[in-house]
Amino acid sequence: MATVLPSPPRVGMVSLGCPKNLVDSERILTRLRAEGYQLSPDYEGADVVLVNTCGFLDSAKEESLEAIGEAIAENGRVIVTGCMGKEADVIRARFPQVLAVTGAHQYEQVVGAVHEAAPVGRSPYLDLMPGAAVEDTELKLTPRHYSYLKISEGCNHRCAFCIIPSLRGDLVSRRPDAILREAEKLVAAGTKELLVISQDTSAYGIDIRNEPRAWKGREVVPHMTDLARELGRIAPWVRLHYVYPYPHVDQVIPLMAKGLVLPYLDIPFQHASPSVLRAMRRPANEAKVLQRIAKWRTICPDIAIRSSFVVGFPGETEADFQYLLDWLDEAQLDRVGAFRFEPVEGAAANHLPDHVPEAVKEERYARVMERTAAISAAKLHAKIGRTLPVIIDEVGEEGATGRSQADAPEIDGQVLLRDAAHLAAGDIVDVLIEDADEHDLFGVPFEGLSPRP
Repeated sequence: MATVLPSPPRVGMVSLGCPKNLVDSERILTRLRAEGYQLSPDYEGADVVLVNTCGFLDSAKEESLEAIGEAIAENGRVIVTGCMGKEADVIRARFPQVLAVTGAHQYEQVVGAVHEAAPVGRSPYLDLMPGAAVEDTELKLTPRHYSYLKISEGCNHRCAFCIIPSLRGDLVSRRPDAILREAEKLVAAGTKELLVISQDTSAYGIDIRNEPRAWKGREVVPHMTDLARELGRIAPWVRLHYVYPYPHVDQVIPLMAKGLVLPYLDIPFQHASPSVLRAMRRPANEAKVLQRIAKWRTICPDIAIRSSFVVGFPGETEADFQYLLDWLDEAQLDRVGAFRFEPVEGAAANHLPDHVPEAVKEERYARVMERTAAISAAKLHAKIGRTLPVIIDEVGEEGATGRSQADAPEIDGQVLLRDAAHLAAGDIVDVLIEDADEHDLFGVPFEGLSPRP
């Protein structure tokens, strides 16, 4: 008589928020898959659904609560994790039927909750071999050719508008050799672009600065510059995100000029007015920042700088906002995102005087986006006629979509290619830029050149 093997439980996942949350989701699912769980692409086929929440802003919290409600309505068996897990009382008050609530990057607690909700049935036919290590069977929620690489957790800053330290704690850096091993495995599995993420990439290693690690016969110091140099020896493209403009960031620019790291910096400036920056509890020497940007462009002319700014912060006057617009005109940043100030429970900024009316926030938001769109259009138009390296993300019958070195996935622009159906996702090719708009470039693969390895 044939033996009928037990059907393993199936887990669904809803992942919200930033790339750091996405990395957490990948690690949770990887661990569960290594233990024998299967993944479900929909609510109906799942034995339990995980909702990885975002709690950075009140609007993000509401989106997380809506996602929890949808999962309960569609499936009924829901485990909540992520940043909003700090507010378990709020979640349970609205959804008392949730099975468990855990906080950000609490992998063991999440997996334990899944074990209770949908235990794996053991079988000698399925358990003859021990499970592989999680890091050897990494499951990815991004396309094969690019991967997020988280180098630390938490943050030591206490910005007035932010509650991340209360959600994720102070800075905890990973060992450099562990990061480099993960990078090697990702590249061996097909990753062409490593996107380095953390809450504060520039601060990497300050908590373990006296703990260098052996790597390939040499010592690697836990420092952003050293780590970036080593990663550049592993992956074709290395992109740095969430880089605070500490003085030692200057040391990374020569690595960009040499091609070890992509000429791209994601720096959260947040504002330019000294008075607003002080109220935000941010560094306020904006003039020196402009001087440094000019020096960076001298060393690495193709460097692309993206940033985000908050408009309508409590106490922001029209003069402060005009100061920001003038600063942006001088800085000529390549990519800019803007956010209207939004109070979030637990943030010190909520208690500041002189909150800006919503109508004024909207008007300022529209003005800053109009100004930065014009800057972006001019900078992209200047690339017409140049040949740029482009990584391919998608290929269709009519062409392909990719990104230049100045474009991070999901947040920046794209390069739209004609006559590119012969390419494949992950190819890095030289592209002749033929046209541009406010956000995207248009081009064709450079004739006579094959895809790079």
